[in-house]
Amino acid sequence: MATDRVVLLHGIWMVAPTMQWFASRLKAEGFAPETFGYHSVVGGPDSAVPQLAEQLRAGGPTHVVAHSLGGLIALQALAAHPDLPVERVVCLGVPLCGSAAAAGLAHVPVAGLMLGRSAPLLQEGCAVWPERFRVGMVAGRLPHGLGNFFAHFDGEHDGTVSVEETRSPALADHVLVEAGHSGLLFSADAARHAAEFLREGRFRR
Repeated sequence: MATDRVVLLHGIWMVAPTMQWFASRLKAEGFAPETFGYHSVVGGPDSAVPQLAEQLRAGGPTHVVAHSLGGLIALQALAAHPDLPVERVVCLGVPLCGSAAAAGLAHVPVAGLMLGRSAPLLQEGCAVWPERFRVGMVAGRLPHGLGNFFAHFDGEHDGTVSVEETRSPALADHVLVEAGHSGLLFSADAARHAAEFLREGRFRR
């Protein structure tokens, strides 16, 4: 029987309701979405990972859809708990290779405090996870975002994360959409691709 449950994670400086629009699109596609909220700055991955693992275990087999920092949190949870009942993961603009914008922000006095306890994970990324988890990436390429002030992007980017930062040989698939970093959360194309990957383990072109 196909897995319908999907746990959605938000990115830094956001809260669980941020994922409601995306959740509604997945619900319309026949999935049963639920959100996971965590304190991205004062808590960071040390508190979020065990809490996420607990929620993932509580409801039986599930998929995951995660935006930005949320994707790094999710992948870190899978690496720490490879027995989690997760089937497929869709990352939305997740800096798997580390974020140059986060690194730049971390070096700005006072502003660096905005990353809090998530700073190391954002700067280093998380490009390795157990092979049994199938992970797909939806990356944006509209250059609209605050990252332009803290990083120099040579190639395509979503205003906060470069397309190259979202790539990893470990990914099952990778697709680009016309959206900025935050815009991924309200992109019909991103939601459609996410539903495709959760069903089929790949993106349709």
